[in-house]
Amino acid sequence: MGRIIVIEFTTLDGIVQDPDGFERTARGGWAFRYGPAAVTGDPFRLGEVLDTGALLLGRSTFQMFSHIWPGRSDDFSSKMNAIPKYVVSRSRDQVGQQWNNSALLDGELIDAAPQLKEDRDVVVMGSISVAHALMQADLVDEYRLLVFPIVLGEGARLFEPGTCAELELVSVERRGPAVLLTHRR
Repeated sequence: MGRIIVIEFTTLDGIVQDPDGFERTARGGWAFRYGPAAVTGDPFRLGEVLDTGALLLGRSTFQMFSHIWPGRSDDFSSKMNAIPKYVVSRSRDQVGQQWNNSALLDGELIDAAPQLKEDRDVVVMGSISVAHALMQADLVDEYRLLVFPIVLGEGARLFEPGTCAELELVSVERRGPAVLLTHRR
């Protein structure tokens, strides 16, 4: 059985909103202010997961990624382009033409996610609404958080007030100015 792995860029105070500036929020783009050392290559150490797993993306993240990754050909980008991608959306009726190996998630997220992970790892990238729904249903097995040395004070958080979870710290790795933390249930 696979795992559901949530990966996020986050600030010291837990903000995950607009790390790349794509949403054009007043404080957006914070993850890229520190240069490429933390974010290039495979920053979340997904490795083999990208060869054998699947991505689970919300509509907004999918739309952003479908404009970024298809035009790139480095090793990591090639894996991103090849991996099966499932998109959670109530407003789209198709996604396959926008990015290789993409399909709308069949059925409701909370019912479909456990089926997806039956024979592979499933990675939720960005897609905070998808992560929140999976967290509320207690379906997340692992968190890989790239924590940047900045405090924003406001914005969407991965762990919202009232969230309760007991996790085990599996690894800590410095990535340039950031730290990659891996926690499991």
